Amino acid sequence: MTNPGALKEEGNTLFNAGDMQGALCFYTKALKLSHSQAESAVLHRNRSACYLKLEDYTKAEADASKALDADPGDVKARFRRAQALQKLGRLNEAFLDAQRCAQMEPTNNTFKEMLRLLGAQSQKKVTIQMSSTDARVQQMFSLLLDPSAQPSDRQKAAQNLVVLSREEAGAEQIFRNDGVKLIQSLLGSNQEEVVLSALRTLVGLCTGHQSRTMAIVNELGMEQLCGVMGSGASAVSLAACHLLQVMFEALTEGMNREIRGKDEAILPEPSRELRSMLRHLVEMMPASSVSGPGRDSAINLLVKQVPRKSQRNPDNSLTLWVIDQGLKKILEVAGTVPEMSEGPPLTDNSHMSCSVLLSKLYDDLKSDAERENFNKLCEEYVQHHFGRPGLESKLRAIQTVSVLLQGPSDVGNRTLEMSGMMDAVISLCASEVVCHQQVAVEALIHAAGKAKRASFITANGVALLKDLYKKSENDQIRVRALVGLCKLGSAGGTDFSMKQFAEGSTLKLAKQCRKWLCNESLPPTSRRWAIEGLAYLTFDADVKEDLVEDRNALQAMFQLAKSEDKTVLFAVGSTLVNCTNSYDVDKPDPQMVELAKYAKQHVPEEHPKDAHSFVEKRLMKLLEAGVVSALVCMGKQESPALTETCRECIARVFLALVERQEDRGTVVAQGGGKALLPLVSESTDVGKTKAAQALAKITITSNPEIAFPGERIYEVVRPLVSLLTLDCTLLQNFESLMALTNLAGISERLRQKIIKEKAVPKVEGYMFEEHELVRAAATECMCNLVLSTEVQQLYVATGNDRLKLLVLYSGEEDERLRKAAAGTLAMLTAEQPELCARIPGTTSHWLEILQALLLSDSLELRHRGVVVMLNLMQAEKSLAETLMESEALEILSVLAKSTEQSPISRAAQHCLDKAIEYGIIKKPEEGGEGNEP
Repeated sequence: MTNPGALKEEGNTLFNAGDMQGALCFYTKALKLSHSQAESAVLHRNRSACYLKLEDYTKAEADASKALDADPGDVKARFRRAQALQKLGRLNEAFLDAQRCAQMEPTNNTFKEMLRLLGAQSQKKVTIQMSSTDARVQQMFSLLLDPSAQPSDRQKAAQNLVVLSREEAGAEQIFRNDGVKLIQSLLGSNQEEVVLSALRTLVGLCTGHQSRTMAIVNELGMEQLCGVMGSGASAVSLAACHLLQVMFEALTEGMNREIRGKDEAILPEPSRELRSMLRHLVEMMPASSVSGPGRDSAINLLVKQVPRKSQRNPDNSLTLWVIDQGLKKILEVAGTVPEMSEGPPLTDNSHMSCSVLLSKLYDDLKSDAERENFNKLCEEYVQHHFGRPGLESKLRAIQTVSVLLQGPSDVGNRTLEMSGMMDAVISLCASEVVCHQQVAVEALIHAAGKAKRASFITANGVALLKDLYKKSENDQIRVRALVGLCKLGSAGGTDFSMKQFAEGSTLKLAKQCRKWLCNESLPPTSRRWAIEGLAYLTFDADVKEDLVEDRNALQAMFQLAKSEDKTVLFAVGSTLVNCTNSYDVDKPDPQMVELAKYAKQHVPEEHPKDAHSFVEKRLMKLLEAGVVSALVCMGKQESPALTETCRECIARVFLALVERQEDRGTVVAQGGGKALLPLVSESTDVGKTKAAQALAKITITSNPEIAFPGERIYEVVRPLVSLLTLDCTLLQNFESLMALTNLAGISERLRQKIIKEKAVPKVEGYMFEEHELVRAAATECMCNLVLSTEVQQLYVATGNDRLKLLVLYSGEEDERLRKAAAGTLAMLTAEQPELCARIPGTTSHWLEILQALLLSDSLELRHRGVVVMLNLMQAEKSLAETLMESEALEILSVLAKSTEQSPISRAAQHCLDKAIEYGIIKKPEEGGEGNEP
């Protein structure tokens, strides 16, 4: 017996007779032979009923789920899954399924009774869980409150409280049993582990719960929380920072009502608590009692929480409030010179973090008046210190300008142009006091950022920098002077013909930078400046080549990228972008180049070593040296120094690394795939696009389920869909379509995710694209998407030319497009037989197109053609008659007689068998010549 329908009927007979094993056997055989999604769904549903009777509930649930994947509206399959889930103890899921059944059939008493029963069972389970959780919470509280308990026992109890707080039942019990007061006492503990556990417990209580967060902020007070964050212990400071971040998110985004308590009272507006938190963070800036790591954490929170997340949001009141209340306090930190006694304690990252915060605040301003006020406040602060007597005040002013130049550079340039400022910088470079020199040289380096400023310094400061580099006995001054020279020496960028210094000078500077970089006896800050120098010098292709050949220098750079010093991130990112040539290059129009030469205007020239073959070798060298692990670590950093621009650099380098297909496996194996996912949402617009394109390249050639295991694979869909816009290049469109095709072929859940992201209309749009590769890729993607009933219904709907397009594409010359279109047609006509009758109305050439598929040299096209023929013949007798009256009969007869029993010959024979069944042709006699009508 080879007919799935007959096997199913036999299975039904055995099921009704009570022979579950026999029925199971027949349903399984039928499933192996079935080619129809609808028929397979019914068989899975029936087999699920067998497993229920046999008490194999895991398999019953799995089969019912497969039936629902094909038809979510199958009420029988849903009820059977609910029964299986109930037996497996998954009562919440069973309740949802039973509820859906009752919605579909409101008068069905069986469904109502099951709902009532599941409700009672769920309530009982919750009661047991709550009493069990309550007992555990009370046990932990007793241990923590017992003064005679061993410190190790108290520490363990505090850690158990963290685990309990991560479950809603545990969090609620802790909160209701006055746990916040207990946690408040734990925050004062001398044991760091206990304090960390207290902070992590508070994270569990606040996550996604606005009302609890408001109560905790009011009960603990921001002063205590900021005090903990400002403590000397780095781990405690970071944990407190994370808690405040969670609190901000809970207050601004509110509760996740799907998960958290359904009967919450209406909550008051949390703006008072938010303002209190921001006020305390701003007051931490200049406080000398706050540790360096604590201050960095406060800056980090202000960077994340104050500026608007989107420019479309018109409300920038938080930014204006912080500028009004706290800009001068932030500038206090910016102007602090650590080597001088006056000022709050800083870390190596504090100045860079200040630059990022100032830049974010300035960029969030909406009008010229707001920006002018920001400029005025900064100028007043700098002028106040610069005009005061004494060298320390002037150094504070110069240090502030230096930080502004790294952040909102327009503001920094205005303060730099104040009367006497530049002269003071130049003169202090010659100071005999090291810290004075250091501040002045750094200001000089940052001032060289603008072209007019660079030319001024080239004229006035190069000799001074060279003198400092050659004659200074302090390594920290020498390395900074070297970076100044590097920056000025790279003013021509990648333009080979625009070099500031004599031939070979940049190579000498780069060699010295690599020497500093590899010298582990130097402090990390000095080695970081060496990377700053390379970031400028690697515009020169000769420098790139020397750097990638120096394995020790590369590994030293990667080690620094993974270190505590976050200020190095942008310099490393920029150096790698230069080495991989992943910056954007506008290729000039050849005719315009000729015109420019004729007019004796400057024409940019590419360095011979920036050719593709050199870049490819450099990429291989970087991969061998471990660049992927460095990029992964850089992307994980929780620091304001990891700016959107820095993330863009990382995304650019990743895209360059996955350019070669053979390197993609290495990048994925070392964590590159996972590292790219955050970059598609937290970067510049260009960075997001580059990261999405890198994901697309990986998804095309790697198995997506291995490259992005578990739930991570669903995170890939949105960035891929984001590439389907006119703003992206055709290559990006093409790679996105190829990647989505791979994902759509994996599972119904992934197809639903693609549909939910509104990709289907975009894919349809690209099916009309002029470029043949893009058009074919879009049609291939649609071929996999039509496995979803939702997409099939678009073709079933009348009043559109979707079906006509597929028929016409099946007759095009482009073989790839024909395969995709014919494959889509084969699936649609199998799953939606009503479409078969509409094919003759699409075009007068429909029969010729199908016959051409049967006669194709390509076996794949021939197979698709014969399947479409079979579907048409099974759908309607009139269609079968039309086909048998044409040359199709002769072609099918030849295909059926093939000596090899291939899928094509079997399908062709099924066509002829159907024609015989209809009585259109006669069955050939033994040894006969063929079929006769």
